[in-house]
Amino acid sequence: MVKARIIVRYKPGILDPEGKTIYDALRSLGFEKVEGVETGKYFEITFAGDVDKNKAKELTTDACERLLANPVIQNYSFEIVEGDR
Repeated sequence: MVKARIIVRYKPGILDPEGKTIYDALRSLGFEKVEGVETGKYFEITFAGDVDKNKAKELTTDACERLLANPVIQNYSFEIVEGDR
């Protein structure tokens, strides 16, 4: 089994209101050492049994560029893994 583990985050300089809200909440709870919070999204895609790592990389890139990430304001990264890890 081949899986893609994908993280989508805002590009540097793009406002992250959810991250700011979490940062403010942490500070109000006494986490003075927290200097910033960035939020993102995590996706895990499981591919059919006949998909190898190279094809999974190609399909994942296509999915990220066409649906999972907004290339104007977000970056994405992913890893392709085999097995149930």
